[in-house]
Amino acid sequence: MLLSVALSSSWSRRHTLFFIVLTIALSVTLLMGVEKIRAEVRDSFNRSVSGTDLIVGARGGELQLILYSIFHIGQASNNMSWASFERIKSNKHVAWAEPISLGDSHKGFRVVGTSAGFFEHYQVGQQARLAFQHGRAFSDLFDAVVGADVARQLGYQLGERITLSHGVGKTSFSEHDDRPFSISGVLQPTGTPIDQSVFVSSQAIEAIHVGWQAGSRIRGQQVSEVEIRSKSLQPKELTAVLVGMKSKLGTFHLQRQINNYKVEPLQAVLPGVALQQMWQLIRVAENALLLVSACVVLAGFMGMLAVLLTSLGARRKEMAILRSIGARPWHIVGLLVFESTLVSIVGTLIGVLMSVFLLMFARPLLEVHFGLFIQSAGLSLDDLPMLFCVVLAGALTGLWPGYRAYQMTAADGLTARY
Repeated sequence: MLLSVALSSSWSRRHTLFFIVLTIALSVTLLMGVEKIRAEVRDSFNRSVSGTDLIVGARGGELQLILYSIFHIGQASNNMSWASFERIKSNKHVAWAEPISLGDSHKGFRVVGTSAGFFEHYQVGQQARLAFQHGRAFSDLFDAVVGADVARQLGYQLGERITLSHGVGKTSFSEHDDRPFSISGVLQPTGTPIDQSVFVSSQAIEAIHVGWQAGSRIRGQQVSEVEIRSKSLQPKELTAVLVGMKSKLGTFHLQRQINNYKVEPLQAVLPGVALQQMWQLIRVAENALLLVSACVVLAGFMGMLAVLLTSLGARRKEMAILRSIGARPWHIVGLLVFESTLVSIVGTLIGVLMSVFLLMFARPLLEVHFGLFIQSAGLSLDDLPMLFCVVLAGALTGLWPGYRAYQMTAADGLTARY
């Protein structure tokens, strides 16, 4: 009976309740969207370094090292020597070590100088290796492998010729246009900075800078491709080294050795520790966004509370009739609580659907403009406690109007007022 009365009463006030439901739905959409993007940002960062045990670079900030070497944010303050890389690679505890050379770009995308072994050893997500959509890893000096976003945004296919630019800006006045590369492979999407990178060999980075000095081409000096190929192209410097260990037990021992290295100032960083430092830095911003979203939800329920309290005056006769036909006080309270709960559930469900559709629509835009790969726009188990709290808050909102209705007597509703 209570259900039937609540539904009938709600339907009679459907025009007013429609705006309350819409307000709650929009607030839940905002709350879900902020939480989903926050979780995906964390997941995207964690996916990027799942198979790397140590990151080695010139001494500086730990967070700075992981940002420029893995996420291509910022620049290195200094380089490390190739000799140090060789020494790290030959360590008995090291399973693999891959060089990373940064400093060049292609139409705004970072160019990464490394070795062909990078595609075998580097892992993303749940320790999944990189896979190719088309082609293969570079084998020739002037081969290049492009990430999925690079290929899609620039429309590249296998065999196309591209040129690199000196520096990492979108606009460069120093082009390596005399030494074009041929695309030998296109990687599968990973949802990491790999998708927005161009990969060439470390020797190729050295080759395109033959005849260059202090970041610009030496005027009047022309070096043919034949001459370049005949030179020793072993790099003298590199930006960072990604290291995989044979055993996790040797990780801290090698880290201590590198941090105490006497030949040059180096540092070895545990990716997980550096990421935790980053989460601590941005936790304030995360909490602020969630607080704003929660305040919007609260404002929606305050609006519902105001409407319910205001409508009590118009519903005095309804409440009095219910009391006069035998409805107990808890029936009246239950009616108001049930109505507010029903409105909260409907608003929450609509908000969830809106957030799913909006994230599905925004997914390609977030991927292209922000490099954020939304794996799933749907509802997850982690979202259920938050949604339960929203519905519970809606139910509690009905308590005060229910209490006020309880205080009304049958005589108050049936007696004419003058």
